[in-house]
Amino acid sequence: MTTTGVQLPSSEEMRERLAAWCERYRVPGASIAWTHGDETHSAAAGVINLGTGVEATPDTLFQIGSITKVYTTTLIMQLVDEGRLALDAPACTYLPRLRFADETATRTVTIRQLLTHTSGVDGDFFEDFGRGDDCVEKYVAACATLPQVFAPGAMFSYCNAGFVVLGRIIETMTGLGWDDALKTRLLRPLGVSHTVTLPEQALLHRTAAGHIFDAQLALRPAPVWGMARSAGPAGATPCSTVDDLLAFARMHVAGGVASDGTRLVSEASVRAMQQVQHDLPSQPGEGPSHWGLGWMLFDWGGRRVIGHDGGTIGQISSLRVLPEERFAVAVLTNAVTSGAILASRIMRWLFAETLGIAMPEHPRPPEEPVRIDLRPYAGVYGRLGFRIEVEEHDGALTLTTTNTGPLAALAPPLPPSELIAVEPGLFLERNPYMRVYTPLRFSDIEDGRARYLRQTRVARRVE
Repeated sequence: MTTTGVQLPSSEEMRERLAAWCERYRVPGASIAWTHGDETHSAAAGVINLGTGVEATPDTLFQIGSITKVYTTTLIMQLVDEGRLALDAPACTYLPRLRFADETATRTVTIRQLLTHTSGVDGDFFEDFGRGDDCVEKYVAACATLPQVFAPGAMFSYCNAGFVVLGRIIETMTGLGWDDALKTRLLRPLGVSHTVTLPEQALLHRTAAGHIFDAQLALRPAPVWGMARSAGPAGATPCSTVDDLLAFARMHVAGGVASDGTRLVSEASVRAMQQVQHDLPSQPGEGPSHWGLGWMLFDWGGRRVIGHDGGTIGQISSLRVLPEERFAVAVLTNAVTSGAILASRIMRWLFAETLGIAMPEHPRPPEEPVRIDLRPYAGVYGRLGFRIEVEEHDGALTLTTTNTGPLAALAPPLPPSELIAVEPGLFLERNPYMRVYTPLRFSDIEDGRARYLRQTRVARRVE
């Protein structure tokens, strides 16, 4: 089904809206591009750095974060098209030296499970293995220490390490470093010139700095600009403009063909990436309902929207695509948390204004308090780099997250957040910085205690 007579907002109208929303949501700067069919517009507002006051423009480079995972997936699907890789083969087939802490996982985790975050590997692994061209190889060697949160295929838990493993597979099968494979097999044929992976490349362009909230809730430039190169295939390093990002999205809308007619990936692989691979637990709000190969899959008013989000140190990115309408929107921002709220606000307005598609409402607490037994949920949960304490006080739960990993020094400790009961096992977590709520589930209650705490990642009870 397609919509005729779509009227896109002008760049000037969007620039004015974007400027107002940046001020309202406390975002220093942002850029946006939107396309329908062959018509494309872009706009920007604010500044790229509060310390310098340099104006943000549509050609500003922002870090795209985990949107990179769709690029890495596309490179994997090219290898599938070439008959060199099978999605349901164990990853160790292509990386004989691959090891995880769990021997069974080492033998059995498949390419598909890595692409769909169902490997069970505890994967927020952000150790720095240097700037050398062997950094991805070193990262994957260190994956031998990564434990299992659950058995492969048992459930969904977002896993950055899995995509670095995929990046190493791309390296070994193409004979190119991941950065070079991205450039030669995808970016250059796509015809884009403002997508880069290294800081010395970004310095040649107008480039945004990230911003974070300090302990007094003031927004300030992040203490570092980038993350470790070794996690590049998962999204740690790439930067792009909104127009380059839309060129990548349009290639997928066109069934794998670039604007000049060059085929980059087969139509069958493009379709496979957009098909449901894993259903996510039903929950309130606008988050993905399913997961494809690389893509997040959303159900908005009965329409299938694909996309991905990204977050680095002080930068938030968002991409949403409605393939059947040849409609896509990319938003890049330079603020943590508030940037995500801004991106959601823009997407909500633009999809409703142009296509009449309503995004699901943000989750809200029940009008009347829900009284349930809170004892099964209190306790300490852990995942790689994080300790999560859930405590009961006067008939209410609070959640305190402590970052224990290598990124802990880059942001102030988070204050406790309130958990509001919706039903047994389902709560809304109130963000301590903004008045927004995120669904959170507890599951697998054994002996009167929940075993798992589940958001996009799964944390396991440790005490």
